[in-house]
Amino acid sequence: MNPMLRDLFTPSENSLLAMRVIFDAKRKGMHWFPWLMLVWSTWIFITPIYDTGDSFPRWQVPTFASFAVFLVLFYRVYYRSRSQVTTCALAVAALGFAVTPYNPGAQGYIIYACAFLGMRNSTRESLRDMIIVLGLYAAEWVWLDFTWVYLLNAVCVGLAIGLMNSNFMRKYEREIELKLSHDEVRRLAAFAERERIGRDLHDLLGHTLSLITLKSELANRLFDRDVAAAKREMADVERVARDALAQVRRAVSGIRAAGFAAELASAKLLLESNGVRLDYELADVPLPAEIETVLAMTVREAVTNIQRHARAACARVRLSVQRGQLVLCVEDDGRGGAIEPGNGLCGMRERLATIGAELRVESERGRGTKVIASLPVPASQASSQAAGLREA
Repeated sequence: MNPMLRDLFTPSENSLLAMRVIFDAKRKGMHWFPWLMLVWSTWIFITPIYDTGDSFPRWQVPTFASFAVFLVLFYRVYYRSRSQVTTCALAVAALGFAVTPYNPGAQGYIIYACAFLGMRNSTRESLRDMIIVLGLYAAEWVWLDFTWVYLLNAVCVGLAIGLMNSNFMRKYEREIELKLSHDEVRRLAAFAERERIGRDLHDLLGHTLSLITLKSELANRLFDRDVAAAKREMADVERVARDALAQVRRAVSGIRAAGFAAELASAKLLLESNGVRLDYELADVPLPAEIETVLAMTVREAVTNIQRHARAACARVRLSVQRGQLVLCVEDDGRGGAIEPGNGLCGMRERLATIGAELRVESERGRGTKVIASLPVPASQASSQAAGLREA
């Protein structure tokens, strides 16, 4: 593509299209999508062409001239700053008012104006301005004594599309807020974990290195007088160093662990922002870091599937102990049905297999889906990094 054209059709950072492309990564190249919406503008031209009689003999010049202006405004609504949306929408409405006496198909401009007004930040302000524009247009239509059926079409379609766009905008804004909330939850969880590990390492290494220094100095002083005692001190240095190394490895392994509590908080944000209530009930079971990480990742994948596919109203996460088995169950009341194993489900099964857990998926059409992972209850002393979980 010509560089000038590429720059021209690159959305501004705070434009409507930039927001959609950034937060809906699956729709690559969707910045071309709005131009498909111009198909509805054909009614601006079809109406006078197929109108019976010679009621509008001079419709061509004002219609084609106004349409050229409309295309510029249409471009600015989607590709330039959102602060221009209101001005452009009102300008499109003005085109509708000006051209309607020559061409009743100009009601299409009024519908586009309502659609653009719905893309503003406030639903209340959008609705207010749509009602004002449609009310003024209805007054003009009555004054021109045109057929009321066309007016009804403009009012109903314009209001419906405007409210629909307003709903879409609120959805995208919630997605932005949700993404920021998820990032903040993960950032705070990582920060807290780094602080904990930093404190542990400071306490551990501070004491251990001081002990190693003292014993090394003592061994150095004893070397010429009592070689056997010096060797014992050096053996103690070796033992302390190995013990410290093992403790450091255990502490550092926590850096890679995904916290169950942090993942539940993230899941709750994700689902409730999409209108799905999340309840959870967790048994008070100490979990080694490795097992906690795998179970947390299982919750993440299951909740993501609920958000994407289940169309549920309620979801539940339950961690319980049953007959010597630790059982994690994630269920929803969504549409259910046949489950096609994909990368997510296969990855979940493989991760669970590494800790000796089994995965079972139960799904019945119209009755929701259950994802159940079970493994033997880990010994409470299996990890010094176990996290206590309490019933919410």
